[in-house]
Amino acid sequence: MSIAALAPSYIRAISPYLPGKPITQLAREMGIPVDSIVKLASNENPLGMSPKARAALEQAIADLSRYPDQFELSRAISDRYGIGMDRVVLGNGSNDLLDLAARVFLAPGRSSVFSQHAFAVYPLATMSAGGECIQVPAKEFGHDLAAMRAAIRPDTSIVWIANPNNPTGTFLPYAQVRAFLQALPENVLVVLDEAYNEYLPPALREDTLAWLAEFPNLVITRTFSKVYGMAGLRVGYALASAEIVDLMNRVRQPFNVNNLALAAAIGALDDHVFLAESFQLNRRGVEQIVAGLKRLGLEHIPAHGNFVTFRAGDAAGVNQRLLKQGIIVRPLANYGMPQHLRVTIGLETENARFLEALEKSL
Repeated sequence: MSIAALAPSYIRAISPYLPGKPITQLAREMGIPVDSIVKLASNENPLGMSPKARAALEQAIADLSRYPDQFELSRAISDRYGIGMDRVVLGNGSNDLLDLAARVFLAPGRSSVFSQHAFAVYPLATMSAGGECIQVPAKEFGHDLAAMRAAIRPDTSIVWIANPNNPTGTFLPYAQVRAFLQALPENVLVVLDEAYNEYLPPALREDTLAWLAEFPNLVITRTFSKVYGMAGLRVGYALASAEIVDLMNRVRQPFNVNNLALAAAIGALDDHVFLAESFQLNRRGVEQIVAGLKRLGLEHIPAHGNFVTFRAGDAAGVNQRLLKQGIIVRPLANYGMPQHLRVTIGLETENARFLEALEKSL
């Protein structure tokens, strides 16, 4: 008998998460110089890291012999949103927080509900905790809240909602999300994943943090990986009731966020200029990409994050031809969308190079 057979069957059934192809990997595979490759696959900020975050990080290097202390970042988030520190939990990226929620509220004999074409970590987190996945068919590539409500069973412990959604870029008006929460049983946790919240135009935003007082079964997760440009440092946070945060902290690794990430995140929170620049660059980039896709006669899903998902027909073939030209985008076959590709918004020159390469690849 293989030693692997000792692992629970629900662990052996998991298909590992597939990240966007690294630049160095493509360079090895294709023999392309690293500096000539454009990566638009992982929804990273093309401006890089906030200057204030970088300065704070450089100061923190001198104290790396000490274990991390999460107090200052927790307090900064608490002050920013006017919420008690006992309602803030930090994670090694928001993925870590999704996993913590699953470990606390799921187990064999329990289930979670999520949408088709939603973030791949929801089923991974569910299965790693031994829970059963209930995937609800998407509505126009986004969440069908009515169908998700109908799919909830007596053993359902978590409903996952990404708003905006990754990888499709769809957005649920917050009035619909609030109505969903109001109609939900109080013993079902809702994890509202707002990783792309800062990319929403002001007219679409809602103070969802104010909902926490009304819905004790709500957890809101956010990240510094996207608009703040800190994907490589891995730091996110969740806001919830003190009771839920206490439980998440019981299963959280003691030092899950490192010193450099903590320092950089504190600096990033105060860099409003960088945040505004990143938002404006993204809006212009979305317009540039969408205009190019329309010129090429390609359908796209309306974008609400820092990426655009579009139908490419033979997406696998188009993707391979893009790779040969040094352009990395994200194929979506593992999301049940074999004809689609997702492209991250880059710098203006990167977007132009992608569109040029795409035209050659069709």
